[in-house]
Amino acid sequence: MIIDAPSSDTPDAPDGAGAGSTARIDARALLARLAELSPTFRECRPVALRIDKAVAARFPDVDRKVVRAAMRLHTGSTRYLKALEKATHRFDLDGNEDGELSAEHREHAAQTLKERFAEVARRKREQAKEEAARQRAEQAEQRKTEKLKQLVSKFAK
Repeated sequence: MIIDAPSSDTPDAPDGAGAGSTARIDARALLARLAELSPTFRECRPVALRIDKAVAARFPDVDRKVVRAAMRLHTGSTRYLKALEKATHRFDLDGNEDGELSAEHREHAAQTLKERFAEVARRKREQAKEEAARQRAEQAEQRKTEKLKQLVSKFAK
């Protein structure tokens, strides 16, 4: 979340605790802000190499760790990797071309997506197996209960 102005009127803060503090921005809020301001982030285009330096220059109050975390979130997203896999150029913050995208980077994106989708499929298969095992156990328990009821009714006479 982006906080535009420091707030000292929070009930938990001691008097003046918020005065003079800088705006606190987390990585997701920074990405939202970049999406508002930059066509490259809004359209999820491949970013220029070392774009983190341009982001840090444009947002000097944002901690470098937050900028790096935001870039990791953005460049690791499935949407970004799909765009990277198909693109031919990289773009700067203003949406201008900033160099060609190497085949090696496109291949890496394709491989990462392939591994990611394989992992998702593996998890789904495991969940389906677990669900089937759970259902079999429930059915076995129901049969056992039914047999016990039959035996009780047979010998209770």
